[in-house]
Amino acid sequence: MSRAVIYEAFGGPEVLELREVPEPHAGPGEVRVRVTAAGLNPMDWGIAARPELAARFGIDVPSGFGYDLAGLVDEVGDGVTGFATGDRVYGGVLGRAVADHVVVAIPADSLWHTPEGISDEVASTLAVAGASAVAALAAIGLRSGDTVLVGGAAGGVGVFAVQLAGLAGARVIGTASEGTFDFLRRLGAEPVAHGPGLADRVRALAPGGLTAATDLFGTETAEAALALGVARERISTIAAGPRPPGGVRATGAFDAAPGALQQVTDAILAGRLTVPVAARFPVEKIRDAVTLQAGRHVHGKIVVTL
Repeated sequence: MSRAVIYEAFGGPEVLELREVPEPHAGPGEVRVRVTAAGLNPMDWGIAARPELAARFGIDVPSGFGYDLAGLVDEVGDGVTGFATGDRVYGGVLGRAVADHVVVAIPADSLWHTPEGISDEVASTLAVAGASAVAALAAIGLRSGDTVLVGGAAGGVGVFAVQLAGLAGARVIGTASEGTFDFLRRLGAEPVAHGPGLADRVRALAPGGLTAATDLFGTETAEAALALGVARERISTIAAGPRPPGGVRATGAFDAAPGALQQVTDAILAGRLTVPVAARFPVEKIRDAVTLQAGRHVHGKIVVTL
């Protein structure tokens, strides 16, 4: 037997259960990963809580939980090339990641080799957040000399976007609660409080104006950027659904160009990008981990260990 986090009804963290399940095995064209860490994302608990969102991803109950993972290949099916037993890997499997063993189709699912020098915990945070940050910045054509407003800058995607924008040569202004200001400054952003009056506060901080913006939480930042005269094609959002305000660009991890995660891991290995892991929970505490993540006050990433 193996263990997996399962939910049989949509709802909050209380619906998540760690259960014993039959141990899966790799078939032709598949590998099995012994998962050691799973990074949480807002979409994980969003899918578990909202049947309409789950339906957009083709998920119904009962379902497994989570997307991001890292671990070790421990079975390789016939016909698989590029992976061998013992390889350290990271990637994503929709609705199945928080489990002792996960079977991954090659190449249909997303799986990459974990570079030496990057821990499994860090690797388990990369597939969604890292790719989403790269896609959000690419969608606005971010370039050196830009002044960019990043909404939700202290969140799981924001910590990547802030640092990647800085590495690109942009001036980065990040929205957050005041308690995160020192944290954002350490990442290279100039913090500004979110909430009513955001456009006025940004105007005071950057009287020369903004040239670009990316909204990683809701629509407030996108709306403020539009009010400040930023062209809609230079504003992106990952959290506003398929029809964001003002015709700004909707994007996400699945829009990331090939090589997006290579860009992220290269920056980590070079010491130019850090991945703040805000909290670690054993899988037995999955409800506590999701409760903390769903509160949206975490500075960085939450990792579940197995």
